[in-house]
Amino acid sequence: LFSLFMQYFYSQLIVPLFNKQTPLPEGELRSAIEAFADKAGFRIDNIFVIDSSKRSSKSNAYFTGFGRRKRVVLYDTLMEQLSTEEIVAVLAHEIGHYKHHHTLLSSFEGFATNLLMFWLFSLFIGSDALAAAAGCEVASFHVNLAVFSLIYTPLSILLDIVTNIISRRHERQADAFAAAHGMGPAEASALKKMSAKSLANLTPHPVVVFVEYSHPTLAERVAFLIQ
Repeated sequence: LFSLFMQYFYSQLIVPLFNKQTPLPEGELRSAIEAFADKAGFRIDNIFVIDSSKRSSKSNAYFTGFGRRKRVVLYDTLMEQLSTEEIVAVLAHEIGHYKHHHTLLSSFEGFATNLLMFWLFSLFIGSDALAAAAGCEVASFHVNLAVFSLIYTPLSILLDIVTNIISRRHERQADAFAAAHGMGPAEASALKKMSAKSLANLTPHPVVVFVEYSHPTLAERVAFLIQ
């Protein structure tokens, strides 16, 4: 319930505590975003710009909300770095996630992972044997929690590998959606600019990608988008 609440109200209730969000004014960018959203059959409740530059140079754009109450949030750094077409291409990728129901699927993945973790924790929290392994005579919430976190780590790593494999597949599908709507070259250009700004590793080792990366590498994505 907490996760659902945060997903639905994060932008409206939490973000304003730390950043200022202002509606995107009428103009070329807003018209281009609304035109593409209409073309893709994606309803947008509103479009906001967040002053992320006061804390970070990271560029991003995201959607929040469910059903008809969806809003677009653009980082001001994104608007400074990218052209109108490139910003629309980034949003096309995000719309692809919604069209393929990736947000909903990711939520269920998170629910399932948390349920597994809490269920396993319930089995260990009252274990005197677990406490004894840490040098205590009887079970203690704090001691058992510390020991459980160590035991759970290997399983957590395996679960992360699985979720990263699924996430990379979702990212390819979202890229394919943008490319199918004619935004492939523009998204490739946007990715190059954002990767350069964030000093991304352009040649990560395949094992590192397999274990840690939730997105395909920049080279893979660019090659796919401009083919």
